Amino acid sequence: MSSEIAPPVLILPSDLRFLPVARAFVEAACKAGGLRDALTDAVVLAADEAVNNVIRHAHRNDTTLTLHVACLLAADRVEIQVCDEGEPFHLDDVPSLDPGELRVGGRGVFLMRALMDEILCERRQPRGNTLRLIKRR
Repeated sequence: MSSEIAPPVLILPSDLRFLPVARAFVEAACKAGGLRDALTDAVVLAADEAVNNVIRHAHRNDTTLTLHVACLLAADRVEIQVCDEGEPFHLDDVPSLDPGELRVGGRGVFLMRALMDEILCERRQPRGNTLRLIKRR
């Protein structure tokens, strides 16, 4: 699929009840872009973690806020962008976890790093962040 096509964008209230909608949107975009099932599964799981983290942490379960999910489908990569309205977030501040450590929660960024080829977080103005999840084809 060409990067000249405008990426599909989903705007959702920051509410965990809409997490299945975000997952279905990313899955449908990946399938429309011709991704193999294994790549689609990885991208969907990483995007699910990203949206979940935005709702719980960036937005602190404030359902008056919204988030945007965009799916860029280029010939060489798939990029999911999740835009929030939260305070500045720095991926470098998230420690690497021992995968054998038993704990509840705190695995979202670990999973995104493991599933994707690259993750970046960029500050948006005047407020918010854009998390970019990149998987090369």
